Amino acid sequence: MNVQYPAPERGYVPIADHGLIGNLRTAALVSIDGSIESYCVPNFDSPSVFARILDKDKLLIQGGHFSITPTVPFSTKQNYLPSSNVLQTKFLNDKGVATVTDFLPRQPSSATARPLLSWLIRRVEVVRGVFPLRVECAPAFNYARSRHTLDIIPDLSIPTTPENITTHEKALFTSEEADLQLDLRYVAESALAGVPEPELKLKELDLTKKGHLGLSAYCDLELHEGQAVTFILRTPPDHTYPEAARPSPEKAKELGVPYDKLVLGASTLRAPEDPLLTKRLVHELLDSTNQYWNAWIRRSTYQGSWKEAVNRSALALKLLIYEPTGAVVASPTFSLPEFIGGTRNWASWIRDSSFTLYALIRLGFTHEANGNRSTDPPMTLLIGLGPAYMDFIFERLKSRNADGSLKIITPRYTIHGEGDFPEEELSHLDGHQGSKPVRIGNGAIDHIQLVSSTPVEAQSSAHPRRNLGYLRRVGYDTWVAVRELVDYVLTIYNEPDLEVRGAKKHFTYSKVMLWVAIDRGKYRCLRLADKRSLPCPRRLEWLAARDSLYEEIMHKAWNPELGFFGQSYEDSGILDSSLMIMPLVFFSTPSDPRFLGTLKQILKTPERGGLTSNGLVYRYDVKKADDGVGGEEGTFCLCTLWCIEALARAGEYDKTMLARAIAMFEDFLQYMNHVGLCTEEISDAGEALGNAVQGFTHVTLISAAYNLSRLQAKFKI
Repeated sequence: MNVQYPAPERGYVPIADHGLIGNLRTAALVSIDGSIESYCVPNFDSPSVFARILDKDKLLIQGGHFSITPTVPFSTKQNYLPSSNVLQTKFLNDKGVATVTDFLPRQPSSATARPLLSWLIRRVEVVRGVFPLRVECAPAFNYARSRHTLDIIPDLSIPTTPENITTHEKALFTSEEADLQLDLRYVAESALAGVPEPELKLKELDLTKKGHLGLSAYCDLELHEGQAVTFILRTPPDHTYPEAARPSPEKAKELGVPYDKLVLGASTLRAPEDPLLTKRLVHELLDSTNQYWNAWIRRSTYQGSWKEAVNRSALALKLLIYEPTGAVVASPTFSLPEFIGGTRNWASWIRDSSFTLYALIRLGFTHEANGNRSTDPPMTLLIGLGPAYMDFIFERLKSRNADGSLKIITPRYTIHGEGDFPEEELSHLDGHQGSKPVRIGNGAIDHIQLVSSTPVEAQSSAHPRRNLGYLRRVGYDTWVAVRELVDYVLTIYNEPDLEVRGAKKHFTYSKVMLWVAIDRGKYRCLRLADKRSLPCPRRLEWLAARDSLYEEIMHKAWNPELGFFGQSYEDSGILDSSLMIMPLVFFSTPSDPRFLGTLKQILKTPERGGLTSNGLVYRYDVKKADDGVGGEEGTFCLCTLWCIEALARAGEYDKTMLARAIAMFEDFLQYMNHVGLCTEEISDAGEALGNAVQGFTHVTLISAAYNLSRLQAKFKI
């Protein structure tokens, strides 16, 4: 086993060595050695309070962390609880075993249930022997740009007991610059008779020499078998309570009532989002959160091959949904490098929502898109999002740009539906393993990406057969917005765009997706128009434009000398594996000789003019394609999976291709990390690169598994 030795200076943990937890508001990365490495409060797009994965301590500012780490040599394992997004990290050595269970609470939403508690909960428990650990909470507010203060003060949310009337304290972090407070509380307990509860005391820790802009809190623990401590980090509610809301043994004696009854009565006097912190409560939160995830994944109807990987991908995708609006984040992290030490570091942007929705619908999660808030049964709204996602999309349709465009794939719309998300460099952070610059936002907001300005996603997600029930309730105003988007495509499909950060060109991928927008508009919108008798005066123009664009792509993107489709009309000699999407969106058949020529060329190694290395696929050759960024990058997981699915579909006509697709897919699964999560890219050496967890990768994994499994059954392979 890989033994780790505690050291005063702890380096970067590889990107792959993390699990993800979340509550459909925000998410946190947990390293395999027990540190919260990335966490934004209170939402996905809020400034980070922990960003150690981007700067451990090299420059003037440290990114912030919340670690529970052994102080003796140890080996480590990390796993999710079965069918759950509750994460467990296990530390082992000859003298003991300790587990850290991490989660952000979820509980049933009903009239009698408590509100969602936006807490980060970390429960550490020793299950064998004795284990010494160190707990450090070192927040760095506002992307490590804002100063804060620390106060160790009495915790009035913890009821004392007759056996223990000592003052219970908590750590309160206050950043006036960031306009945010966090408090760190804890509950100690023992699960074994005769074993006392552990004693601990939070103390100040000065890490300012390492760049922190305020004091941190820490405690040293030596836990014995059966002992546990649960730490809770939250934004404390701003409430003032009457004296009766703060029970004590003395107060019970004075009133002449049993202490337990006094605690129960005090609980009713407190705000629902600020309950008394008891052992019973933390156990209830863990149980209800686990039950929430178990109940959600049980709704999957998928019964094909690779079910474990598919279910884990579905659970990962669910973590990326922002429940209040139904928006989907591409990744909960930002600015992780596509090449270690390089410059290709991107912010997290809001995109790919419809593809995520479609993947979940394929697995049977129709409640993610369907439903009516006023008529759906409570369980439907509890486990799914009802029509929230569709409302989010249609609201964006109604508030599109002045020129009629809609930018959903770019970060034009935040998870709240706002239209401003400019790029900014955080020069004070070192970047993961020195990969600078660190960026938030995204400069692509100002780029003209035609595919991003079309209703491709609205068409893809708004009109699956299983979602027609929702669309039958679409009103005239929404219909006009959808219709006008297709009309808008007719005004731009001949224009160049910025698919990458270089010069404007006629990119083949963009043209194909524009064709998809018109084609789906022609088929699905007209189908809806006919069913609802809605007016569609330009239907013949849609059909003519679709055919014209198809012919143009076939003539201008095709390179007859090299026998493949090029990246753009201008660079038809440059391969781009994003074109593997052609048969997936039904632009071409998988057996079309032109597509097969492109596929076979991409499957060659870079040394032979292709894009495939170790069974993984590059997007394009950065040495040949000027994308305006520079530097190197890894193979793209998304393009690899698109290539696998294209191979599988071609396998309906050539069984050798299907066999290769299956082998390539099973090989890809070995590049997922230890808890079944995918990043954006993979290096030649198999190292995970780019933002983690990458939603689009999991979407495409589900699609590839679904179609491979279907073809396996069809041909009995």
